[in-house]
Amino acid sequence: MEGKRIWVAGHRGMVGAALVRQLNKTNCDILTVSHKDLDLRDQAATRLWMKNHKPEVVIVAAARVGGIAANSNRPTAFLYDNLMIEANIIECAAQIDVQKLVFLGSTCVYPRDAKQPIREEDLLSGPLEKTNEWYAIAKIAGIKLCQAYRQEFGRDFISLQPTNLYGPGDNYDLETSHVLPALLRKAHEAKINDASVLTVWGTGKPLREFLHVDDLAEAVLFVTQHYSDMMPVNIGSGEEISIADLAKTVCDVVGFKGSLVFNPDRPDGTPRKLADISRLRSIGWNNARSLRTGLQQTYEDFQRNHRDK
Repeated sequence: MEGKRIWVAGHRGMVGAALVRQLNKTNCDILTVSHKDLDLRDQAATRLWMKNHKPEVVIVAAARVGGIAANSNRPTAFLYDNLMIEANIIECAAQIDVQKLVFLGSTCVYPRDAKQPIREEDLLSGPLEKTNEWYAIAKIAGIKLCQAYRQEFGRDFISLQPTNLYGPGDNYDLETSHVLPALLRKAHEAKINDASVLTVWGTGKPLREFLHVDDLAEAVLFVTQHYSDMMPVNIGSGEEISIADLAKTVCDVVGFKGSLVFNPDRPDGTPRKLADISRLRSIGWNNARSLRTGLQQTYEDFQRNHRDK
């Protein structure tokens, strides 16, 4: 990565910002552009920007993201916007002869009932989870587009599948956020309001894997430099926790002393989702921080930057 012109598409999102923080530790030229200056759904504009700025490495972190509620309420946006963004960047990267492209997908691309832990080879082996299928279908298309350019034109395009992420810059909007930031905000508000009860969506039984976003950024840059193949690579911590235990841990970190109540009328989502990260470890990366440590750091960031929003 030293001396390269590296474009982080989506640099203002949680993942993109973490990638920029990590790249700032290296001697490279970081390229960024805001949404108001470039709509990545516009192919002509995207091609012109890339042609003018000539990135040598492209990391596609730009995407429309959200939790179960957002995916359920806005399926068109989650499918169309993500399809257009990834297709335009990948196609234009091929046109201007980018040396390396890294497409960031998600472990939600795997079948709902995939055997655990989920291997990269399990892609398209069964039905998707209905609560996020629109986003998943778009991400699968991005993975396949990278593979198509590699197979047909020999492009060094790879795709990585991050697990559930958390950390600085997360979305704490209770209508659109993922489970961990939603729990953190709800626990914080319950504490400051002296509430006796905190209600958690679902039964609390589903199992999830979580990775701090700064650990993801480190892993992405490591894999970018050490991997080139058709097969996607899962990026995760290799550890899982039930939503119930996650809620208890969040409350402990935040300092909320009340009771937890689970609402089974709300959807649980996928019953279990643990990524097999043996391929990632074989490449040479195994540096994820513990969940408790990451939660403590994330709550400190929330108190500094998000609690009044």
